[in-house]
Amino acid sequence: MKNSRAVVMFVVALVAGLAAALSASRWLVQTSADGVTSVAVATQDLSLGEPIDANMVHTINWPAGSVPAGVFKDAKLLEGRVVRSSVSKGAPVIEGQLAPVGTKGGLSAVIADGKRAITVRVNDVVGVAGFALPGNYVDVIVNTQEPGKTDQLSISKTVLEKILVLAVAQQVSREDTAPKVVDAVTLEVTPQQAEKLDLARSVGTLSLVLRNQVDEKRLTTDGATKDSLLGVAAPAATAEPVKSTRVRYASHHAPKRDCIGVISGVTSTQECF
Repeated sequence: MKNSRAVVMFVVALVAGLAAALSASRWLVQTSADGVTSVAVATQDLSLGEPIDANMVHTINWPAGSVPAGVFKDAKLLEGRVVRSSVSKGAPVIEGQLAPVGTKGGLSAVIADGKRAITVRVNDVVGVAGFALPGNYVDVIVNTQEPGKTDQLSISKTVLEKILVLAVAQQVSREDTAPKVVDAVTLEVTPQQAEKLDLARSVGTLSLVLRNQVDEKRLTTDGATKDSLLGVAAPAATAEPVKSTRVRYASHHAPKRDCIGVISGVTSTQECF
């Protein structure tokens, strides 16, 4: 009797334990499901101008409370989109990192709205020894002849400031920071700056000046000439000679007098009274 009662109590305790475990398991599963969401992340490093295909992204569970704004929950929505800002492997792909829908791959995809890309020929000096890399900012200096001068003095003047480097040669990746000496640099400019840059390279030689990426200051300079470089003072302005003005005064005629001629031998004189 006692054994039967013990067996019944054991079975009841076992059933209750299983029910509690099952209930706890369901609660944990439900809580876990509510606490995560699907997010599309990159399966490899994505470079600027690169179209995304199905093998480059996949979805993973992401804590619901820390989902970045603009993420995609379905990886299929990313197929065919073009990357405008580099994405690291394992990072979520955000709408702000992509070019508009329908954009084709290539350099044109990374050009900002309202801007243009223009390429200038450089050498190892003009190209800042290869340190002007995609993503850096440069100033553009032109060396030409100073206008309006009879002796045609040479002048160097900054004509454009804080210009974004889009590409060096055919490289647009901003991940590689190793210097590269190339023969061409592509810059992002406004249409007005493109006209100015095109004129500058036709009237003189160009130089690029690398600047700090967070430096927003704009400076107005007078340019450098040979005289300012050597510390030669500008010649003083020559005063224009004053033109003499001949003043004519009205003549007052003396009262008319009577005169007679006197001839003495071969000499002739005039006597007035």
